[in-house]
Amino acid sequence: MPAPFDIRSIRPEDTYALRHQVLWPDKPLDYVKIEDDDVGNHFGAFRHDELVAVISLFVENRTARFRKFATRPNCQGQGIGSALLRHVFSEARRLGATCIWCDARQDSAGFYARFGLRPEGETFYKGPIAYVRMAVAL
Repeated sequence: MPAPFDIRSIRPEDTYALRHQVLWPDKPLDYVKIEDDDVGNHFGAFRHDELVAVISLFVENRTARFRKFATRPNCQGQGIGSALLRHVFSEARRLGATCIWCDARQDSAGFYARFGLRPEGETFYKGPIAYVRMAVAL
């Protein structure tokens, strides 16, 4: 049985190493930084005080967006990412959002669909990686 974990608020710079390692390892570290990181809400899942997953939430008016969601590969499939996403949905509601969306890697769309997110619009690419915008009402 996997070890327990907890979710905490973290600083934007605490997300960078994991974002880089999981999402864009072939790009420079600056590639994973978001211009608005300083106004976002950032969360990390910790197992034995080790950061194993990160996600960033941005709320503008009543619309929330999550970005740079990354879980260490050896920690995937253990419910950590699901718990982190549920936490972000709750936090978005608490901050007054009525809907939430993301630009999902197409190969992760099935994961997001389990949380009610549905594709909106056409597939697009960031480099060679296919993405689709997905959204759900909160």
